[in-house]
Amino acid sequence: MINYTEKIPNNVDLGRDRVLQRALEHWQPAYMGWWYDMGPNESHNYEVYLRTATSVEPDGWAQFGYVKMPDYRWGIFLQPRDEKREVNFGIHKGQSAWQEVPGEYRSTLRRVIVTQGDTEPASVEQQRMLGASCPSMYDLRNIFQVNVEEGRHLWAMVYLLHRYFGRDGREEAESLLARRSGDADNPRILGAFNEATPDWLAFYMFTFFTDRDGKFQLCALAESGFDPLARTCRFMLTEEAHHMFVGETGISRIIQRTCEVMKENKVEDPQDVRALGVIDLPTIQRYLNFHYSVTLDLYGSDVSSNAANYYTSGLKGRFRETKLEDDHVLAEAVYPVSEVVGGKIITKNVPALTALNERLRDDYIEEIADGVGRWQRVIDNAGIPFRLTLPHKGFHREIGNFAGHFVSPDGEVLSEEAWKNHEFAWLPNAKDYAYVQSLMSGRVVEPGKFANWIAPPARGINNQALNFEYVRFH
Repeated sequence: MINYTEKIPNNVDLGRDRVLQRALEHWQPAYMGWWYDMGPNESHNYEVYLRTATSVEPDGWAQFGYVKMPDYRWGIFLQPRDEKREVNFGIHKGQSAWQEVPGEYRSTLRRVIVTQGDTEPASVEQQRMLGASCPSMYDLRNIFQVNVEEGRHLWAMVYLLHRYFGRDGREEAESLLARRSGDADNPRILGAFNEATPDWLAFYMFTFFTDRDGKFQLCALAESGFDPLARTCRFMLTEEAHHMFVGETGISRIIQRTCEVMKENKVEDPQDVRALGVIDLPTIQRYLNFHYSVTLDLYGSDVSSNAANYYTSGLKGRFRETKLEDDHVLAEAVYPVSEVVGGKIITKNVPALTALNERLRDDYIEEIADGVGRWQRVIDNAGIPFRLTLPHKGFHREIGNFAGHFVSPDGEVLSEEAWKNHEFAWLPNAKDYAYVQSLMSGRVVEPGKFANWIAPPARGINNQALNFEYVRFH
């Protein structure tokens, strides 16, 4: 019998729910088997300075201390319930938020939860080998923190499946542990989560771009009329912020180090920069192009009847739904969507209900642009004449209106031949990957030391010094 208060910190009264206890007693050993098989490689005996959530209170959601990752206390937390909360959009607008799953939306809600839940173990699988090439003990600790929190987010979704969806939910929870990122026969549900994360530049890009998609999806689900899902996602967002911080500051530190070396040695040619053991700015741009475009596909088709149905039913809202000034029904509203017609990109208005994926994608792009602007300031402050840019939203897309078209980063519609002539000037090529991985031939784990290709962070974790022993290997 699991001691639920000790083993699984929670605020959902796990210990009193016998059916849920039995379900989790069956699922937890399978989860641990998955963690040992697919979690961070060769890390099981390390003591890591991790943040653990033990409650939703300000003094409880971020407890720091050393823990072996298999002993991490993966808790289940929902934001406290607001008894007066209502459904804030769609045809049920103004009704009391649902505490149980409405029968007519059961299969749809389950699919939404499973799709979100599937991304959490997928990213752990994608990153499992990166510890062997970490650029510092600080960064090793950060990737481990990301990994255990993705595991906790899986627990959060599995709790909903077990608690509210009966046998179907239990079967879906088992399937979440059976799929594997990149597996030819049983891959993860969404394409970006089957891509390899072969090096730390890719990891930082993933946590900046793809975890930010996670933020926007969670924000939309946090508006749900199904109150347990909304409350679960709100608490997950408190942890997602750290993942994006790891990505944004990681790229910023790589850019900073590259600029320092370029100035010190008065070099600009990418080959001369590479000869000095740092990552040249054009390669960073190509990685940016890839991760940005792959992440844009995660939002789905530009025009989507499913998105309209989710909204109208009150299951999934817009980003910051309650702060938007409209009727929150959208029956008469329109929204601009782009498509390729006659070799040109045109924009037309479509019913806003069917364009909700595109609206969420546009909200995401706006926030991404701000982050890239902060990276650009590092380059500008170094006095280096190079500009990082976001490619056109139609670039390198495989889902939606731009799928099947060949759009340049500048937004020009090309022939397939013209695209192929430029493809690896715009996207990482084999030589880029080989070079970046050559920098990561071993790990740097002496406290306070950093690999040559990345600058130290501005400060340590939880006000610790940069030479703090974030990971104990013995």
